[in-house]
Amino acid sequence: MKGLILSGGKGTRLRPITHTSAKQLVPVANTPVLFYGIRAMADAGIDEVGIIIAPETGDEIRTAAGDGSQFGVKITYVVQDEPAGLAHAVLTAEPFLGTDPFVMYLGDNLLQGGIGELKQAFESSAPDALILLTPVPDPEHYGVAELEDGRVVRLAEKPPEPRTNLALVGVYMFTSAIHDAARAIEPSARGELEITDAIQHLVDNGSRVEPHIVNGWWKDTGRLDDMLAANRLILDTIQTRLDGELIESQVDGRVVIEAGARLERAAVRGPAVIGAGAKLTDCYIGPYTAIGDDCVIEHAEVEHSILLAGSSVRNLDGRMESSLLGRNVKIDRGDRQPRAYRFMVGDNSEIGIL
Repeated sequence: MKGLILSGGKGTRLRPITHTSAKQLVPVANTPVLFYGIRAMADAGIDEVGIIIAPETGDEIRTAAGDGSQFGVKITYVVQDEPAGLAHAVLTAEPFLGTDPFVMYLGDNLLQGGIGELKQAFESSAPDALILLTPVPDPEHYGVAELEDGRVVRLAEKPPEPRTNLALVGVYMFTSAIHDAARAIEPSARGELEITDAIQHLVDNGSRVEPHIVNGWWKDTGRLDDMLAANRLILDTIQTRLDGELIESQVDGRVVIEAGARLERAAVRGPAVIGAGAKLTDCYIGPYTAIGDDCVIEHAEVEHSILLAGSSVRNLDGRMESSLLGRNVKIDRGDRQPRAYRFMVGDNSEIGIL
């Protein structure tokens, strides 16, 4: 069995972060989201993994993931020239996949517990396709499935009036039959070859498509709130490791402090992770915060936030919370009078002042 990870999207919902970085490389608990999917493949015993990349962000993803040896897999990169849908991505990867069954994993998704159980169910039941489903409060934003007697009978992509609340999770198992199904469908109204239409084609032609209900959590990290929620869920699983330098500092709860980090008169309440080379001075880091490598926090309080590498937060009167800072962002309070706010902000940014 092979693995296929889709990492070609533009990440418009996470701008401006994704103006300069692939959305699949935005970190959750200081680890790029993409890496969780690759590790899930490796943990399930899948050692041949194809990664769909876009021309704009492909080099960055190649540099980050490499040849796969750091994960114990062999990675083959497949360029998708345009974001023409998930079924189009499957067709683009057909030379890599051949006639092998495969698991398809959306590169900006996180799934609790990995895919080992899914792989076992697929191999033991041997359907033509197996899809993951989970109940959601807003199914109109997802692909939605209808079931009868434990089988999938109908799928719809983001229906305005969903018939069920069962959304497709971004993980699928397929035999090579999906290639002919993808070739048989037409582009949707939004101009894409939808994977839901390809799966529906399998159903309509008598192929067996089975559902697998997700028992744990699943997160699509395409929006800020989802990123923060995923960060919280991952941080809830960490174990304390204090490899950095602590000077007159206090650490409570489950906290990871990487080697090279220096904390001086700082208080950290976990779960939290502090990256290598970070410098924390006279500050408070609250729960569910991931501080990236080489960040600087001075005379400030930060909680429930994600700071990417090289960012700095200094001299804040109030607490910064529920925030996502990109790489090398600087937040500081000046001492000039009269006091005023001074910003340099990129496209699609959002600033909240309380």
